[in-house]
Amino acid sequence: MKTTFPSIRKSRNPAIGGFLLLLPLVCFGLAPMAQAVGPDTDGAIAGSNNGEGIGVLVSRTTGVWNTGTGFEALNHLTAGNQNTATGLRSLFSDINGGYNTGTGVYSLFSNTSGFFNSATGAYSLANNISGTRNTANGYAALYRNTADDNTATGFAALYRNVSAVTNAAVGTFALQNNDSSGAGTAAFNTAVGGFALKANVDGTRNTAVGAGALESANGGSDNTAVGELAGIGITTHSNIIAIGSGVSGVDSALGEVDNACYIGNISGASVSAATVNFVFVDASGKLGTVTVDANGNKVTIPGLPRLPGANLPQTVPQRVQPQAISPDPKEAMLNRKVEELQATVARQQKQIDALSAGLQKVSAQLEVSKPAPQVVGNK
Repeated sequence: MKTTFPSIRKSRNPAIGGFLLLLPLVCFGLAPMAQAVGPDTDGAIAGSNNGEGIGVLVSRTTGVWNTGTGFEALNHLTAGNQNTATGLRSLFSDINGGYNTGTGVYSLFSNTSGFFNSATGAYSLANNISGTRNTANGYAALYRNTADDNTATGFAALYRNVSAVTNAAVGTFALQNNDSSGAGTAAFNTAVGGFALKANVDGTRNTAVGAGALESANGGSDNTAVGELAGIGITTHSNIIAIGSGVSGVDSALGEVDNACYIGNISGASVSAATVNFVFVDASGKLGTVTVDANGNKVTIPGLPRLPGANLPQTVPQRVQPQAISPDPKEAMLNRKVEELQATVARQQKQIDALSAGLQKVSAQLEVSKPAPQVVGNK
């Protein structure tokens, strides 16, 4: 027979459905007088132990500094040290576990070798056997837990957690179904608020703050919801952020998608035109109203429209470093042609000069060889 809780949609009264009545009988199957009881313990016991009640610390051998108060509290303890049990069969099965504190009926009932556990409330940490460093405050908090480093405060908080570690639940039914599969993967979850992350089974690294935050999430990981019923629409997807009361975490057009962020009271909200500004986001998800370069210098975005009253980032003059200008291929070709023509002209000029010099020599020779004029006399 399996104990079930009443539907939270029908009622949020934890007493409905016989939960309070069935738990001690169904889960432990222990009827009054079902076991033989030990002698009545009254006062100091060897080893600086102290007991008060029938069957308290009756099995102790070497354990020291233990205190048991209530019917069969610390009944099986032999070598455990510095345990405190207050309530019917609190720390009943503990043998050699130490530094545990159980306050309430059947608190830490099954603990045998776990250390540094603290349970306050009937049936809190009742099934813990060897888990260590757990803290449970509230009726049936961490009831099925056998793992380490979990903290639960509230009625049935982390109730079904079996082997997942390092979870924190604060509030009635917070993380109630966490790790109910026993797979141990539902670790590092934080739920603050009644019914927060109530349905989660195997999801990990989720954070829910607010009554009913991420209440329906079951299997997704790395989700964050802040606000009453924030992320109420998130079920199996991951890496979704929902901030604001009633912000569902689901896209109105695309539905539930991974890697999304939703913030309430922004869309449709009015702002003062006198101080309106642009908000930018970079690849790391950082938000801001001023854009800068890699050196932190303010820069403007070309083409960004100017809004009335907007205080846009101002352009800061940057020092321009001179750069060499590479030659244009066409210009270089023209330069080469000009140089070739200049060389051709120079050669032709030399040829002309040479011809001119030759002509001058020929002219001079002709002048020398010309016969002298003769005078003819009259007879």
